[in-house]
Amino acid sequence: MRYLHTMVRVHNLDESLDFYCNKLGMHEINRMESEQGRFTLVYLAAPLDTDQAKQHEAPLLELTYNWDAEDYTGGRNFGHIAFEVDDIHATCQKLMEGGVLINRPPRDGHMAFIRSPDQISIEFLQKGSPLKPSEPWVSMPNTGVW
Repeated sequence: MRYLHTMVRVHNLDESLDFYCNKLGMHEINRMESEQGRFTLVYLAAPLDTDQAKQHEAPLLELTYNWDAEDYTGGRNFGHIAFEVDDIHATCQKLMEGGVLINRPPRDGHMAFIRSPDQISIEFLQKGSPLKPSEPWVSMPNTGVW
């Protein structure tokens, strides 16, 4: 397992980029905009991690800017911690056997979510290409929130 990123939701992308980049010295590594999802994702690296982050070898801070105004309550401005795993199906199976609820199963063979005992969302992403969708994951519904 490899630590990938931590996501936080921001109200004002320009203000946040000024804070993280101009004041803290972080560097923008990647940006993705989704017209359909109405959001922008900006991935930042700490100054000493920039070169490694460009090679996908250092963790990032993901700023998520939702285009539609939303008040973030209950810690919703903090999104999730993400890890890359070698086998998402095996990872989720081991967690389930350990009594962990899989909130968003890896139906697509690529992504799953769980929550920590403190209700912090944890995302798992399949390393490389998605695995072939299989049971029990394909027919497992989402449970709760993540």
